[in-house]
Amino acid sequence: MPPKKDAKASAKQPQKTQKKKEGSGGGKAKKKKWSKGKVRDKLNNQVLFDKPTYEKLYKEVPQYKLITPAVVSERLKVRGSLARRALIELREKGLIKQ
Repeated sequence: MPPKKDAKASAKQPQKTQKKKEGSGGGKAKKKKWSKGKVRDKLNNQVLFDKPTYEKLYKEVPQYKLITPAVVSERLKVRGSLARRALIELREKGLIKQ
């Protein structure tokens, strides 16, 4: 009588190799790279008025359709606090109304 074939041993081997093939097929997922968001340029606005900017304030700002500290600050490249003071001065001189 020949020796019996071990059914359990032969059955285990193919299953292990099959599992390995299934698991390693996809590869490792890459981590998501998050964006840094919007990067703004550093503003270098003036802290005090120089002569040309001060003249521009009196000539151009009264003709603006919308006059706010933000608009004045952006167009004349001055700080927001300086723009607020400038609008107060223009209002006191009667060049703009509130």
